[in-house]
This record gives sequence, C-alpha cells and structure tokens, in this order.
Amino acid sequence: MADVITGLACPNCAGRLSIREGQRIVKCPYCDARSLVRGERGIARYQVARRADRERALQAVRGFWNGLNRAIDLPRRAEVTELFLVYLPYWRAQAMLAGWIFGQKRVRTRDSTRWEPREVQLMENVDWTGAAADVAEFGVDSIALAGVEYTAYSPEALHAEGMVFEPTGSQTDARDTASQDWDKQARRKVGLERIAQMIMRFLRRTLALVYYPLWVARYSYRQRAYQVVVDGSTGRVLYGKAPGNIFYRALMLLGGTALGSFVLVDGLALAVVLAGRSDDGDSVALLVVPLIAGAALIAGGYRLFRWGEEIEYRVKRRR
Repeated sequence: MADVITGLACPNCAGRLSIREGQRIVKCPYCDARSLVRGERGIARYQVARRADRERALQAVRGFWNGLNRAIDLPRRAEVTELFLVYLPYWRAQAMLAGWIFGQKRVRTRDSTRWEPREVQLMENVDWTGAAADVAEFGVDSIALAGVEYTAYSPEALHAEGMVFEPTGSQTDARDTASQDWDKQARRKVGLERIAQMIMRFLRRTLALVYYPLWVARYSYRQRAYQVVVDGSTGRVLYGKAPGNIFYRALMLLGGTALGSFVLVDGLALAVVLAGRSDDGDSVALLVVPLIAGAALIAGGYRLFRWGEEIEYRVKRRR
C-alpha cells in the first residue's frame, strides 16, 4: 500500500514535496524550509485500482437478473440503457485501541442472580470506513477496505476513466463518527450489562481518503427503470433493484401461512403435553415458543408477499 503523497508545493520555493501518511512536519529538499501539514490538504489520498472492465460489469448485471424472487422474464426482457464508471470517496480511519472498562456482569445460578465486578482490558487494531460524500443515489454507504491495495492518488487518471465525486463531509465529523463506532464495538465486545467507567485511548490514529471505483448500470424492464451497482475492483454486485416474481410472492404467502399455522396448532399442543409431564415450573415457558415461531413464520410470509413487488439487494458491510 502506497503511503506517500505527492503533488503539494513548498510555500517558499514552490518545489514539489513528498509527504508520508501521518507526517506533520515536512522539509523541502530544495530550500530546506520546514512546513506544517494541516487542514484538508494534509489528508492522505489514495485510489483503488479498477480491475473489473466493462464486460465483466455487464456479466455481473446479467447474473443479478437471475433468481427465484426476480421476474421470470427479466433476463429476456431487461435491457441495459446506460453503463458508466464512478469513483466515490470514502473515509478510512485506523488506530490502535487501548482501553479499560470497569463494570458488572450478571451471573445467574439456579437459586439466585448476582452481579460480579469485572475489569476488562482492550488492546487491538480498529478500522472504520464511511462515505465522504452523498452516496444515497448509489446505495453503497460503506466499502470493505481492509486488505485492499491502494495506489497513489492521480486525479488526471481518474477523471480520464469516469466521474469523480469529491468529498463533501468534514474530517472532524469522520473522526467523531469513527470514535463513536469504536466505542460501541468495545461495549459490545466486553459483554458487561453494567458499565461504570470507560477509559479509551486511540494510538497512532490516521485518517485517509480513498477513491473507490464502481460501475453503475441502469436498465429498463416493461418501461420501468432500475439500477445495479457493481464493485469496480472485485466485479461483485453491491446494490441493485429488480422487479419481483408474483408466483414466488404467492408461494411465500401460502407457505408461511400454512407452516406458521401448523406450528401454532400442533406445536402448541405438543408444548402443552410436555409441560404437563414436567415437574419443572419453568416448563410453562415452552408454551410461548410455538406462539412466537408460528407468528414469525406467518408475518415473514406476508412480508415477502407485501413488499416483494420490487426487490432491493444490498451488501451489508461492517464499517
């Protein structure tokens, strides 16, 4: 991964400077003047190389058209009307998390419940990625950048390939959002029901701007327009919309209702028999299981029928 930024000029002699990521003081190799790197111009900028070409993106879009929940004639009647490449900016924050969390954990026994004091120490690398511009139109609010190879940012090369979106969010908001996300991760990881005090430190913290390639395909089906977004690096579909299959929707409604009713009636009868044969007072809770499971199956089948007219696919990534 490249970690050197070029393209900045010395304010004293206008000589070209090379700045490493995270560097705050830079010395000009021509006039020996020292400058403080700060503000928007001090953010390290990278770009991810495009590995998926236009034909591979088209294949991914055609593969997205296939599926039981898609319209049966979608692969035959759909037609791509537009396919273009965009580079979207994403913030990437990295740090070493060092923290101590003091709290209590609930310990249940057969006869009672007690709270035990706990002290948890954390020391790990943390990573966060978030959109640096308004990407609602494309449906890709976060990209998995861990392990991705970067190259030096070259605005001329990116503009020659496709549309380049510049960041509109602030660095301060990105840093604050990353800190909040890392704080939530730490709380979930320690698993303490009661937290009395948290001491968190982020060491060797960096913030970079990464331009990521995405193929945007727009297609028409029965005089309606839809969109599919393909990862320009891996060639996978990240987001897409497609018309639903009416037969699949009806099958899910009938199947969910039938299976849910079976679980409600027969499952509840079985739970009553088991609860009657058991001497444990907690066995009455078995009666709740078929009620919840049956209701969930019926509700799930209805949801697939009700909202299945248009399919929205989205890859969920952890930031």
